[in-house]
Amino acid sequence: MAYKVTYAIDSLDTNPTTVTFAEEWEAIDWLEDEIARRIDYVVQHRAYSTGETELEELREVETSLARIEEVE
Repeated sequence: MAYKVTYAIDSLDTNPTTVTFAEEWEAIDWLEDEIARRIDYVVQHRAYSTGETELEELREVETSLARIEEVE
């Protein structure tokens, strides 16, 4: 069994990033790293500081754009 991660840029992305992993933990680790990277990018490029509530909202949005599924 393999695990496919699909991760979109936004809800209208017609060509999301798709990566396949042999192990579930690899897929989870990659996705967690990618979510952290995207959130860090947003925070670093904002003109104002980001509070805890905003960070949680960013994480929710990024998590909603991702999907892990088993494939054969």
